[in-house]
Amino acid sequence: MTIKLSIIVPVFNEVATIVKILQEVRNQELPEVDVELIVVDDGSSDGTGALLEQDPSLYDKFIRRPHNGGKGAAVRDGLGVASGDFILFQDADLEYDPGDYCFLVEPLLRLDADIVVGSRFIAPQITRVHYFWHKIGNRFLTTLFNVLFNTTFTDIYSCYLLYRRSLVDPNALKSNGWDQQAEILATAVSKNPRIYEVPVRYYGRTYDEGKKIKAKHALAVIRMIIRKRLLG
Repeated sequence: MTIKLSIIVPVFNEVATIVKILQEVRNQELPEVDVELIVVDDGSSDGTGALLEQDPSLYDKFIRRPHNGGKGAAVRDGLGVASGDFILFQDADLEYDPGDYCFLVEPLLRLDADIVVGSRFIAPQITRVHYFWHKIGNRFLTTLFNVLFNTTFTDIYSCYLLYRRSLVDPNALKSNGWDQQAEILATAVSKNPRIYEVPVRYYGRTYDEGKKIKAKHALAVIRMIIRKRLLG
């Protein structure tokens, strides 16, 4: 069985890392998987967009948004042009390792999975020590999601969310913010899919190194999880 995987890379002001991460994605050898690499520049002001335009070999499809609309807006644009059987998200920094793609696609090929999440908390080979309160916040959000949706996830806010494209209609998504991932996951989980987790490596950045997510974003995620469970 051969599957087509659309990898969506939303990027905003990552001129220092974008070329390296895309090269690493391109270097992955995935038997039985055809990769479609989609990059969406979300109105970067640091030269990221121009750098990407100079080298079309880095991607298969490129969208350059004229203004910054947030990660969710970039993801929505990427989903709009994706043609794969499955969707996988890849951050434009170097926190997550494309070398883990082989583990992410294994449940698709061997177990006919519909959703695979790369977890930072189930015995990864290597993990950079990062912020304590981020870990506590993630565990709270994951526990809330598990209680409401009767699942056993360990890391719902891992970048590596891979799902069957037919499970989520991008035109029906409401959020353009950080809560969009919860919206996508809740929508997909509500279809009673086959779900798996695999361990992935994590090299988290500090805020000085460019990390963007903050504690305030958790409130929107909480609201989204509850709304999706109560209102569908």
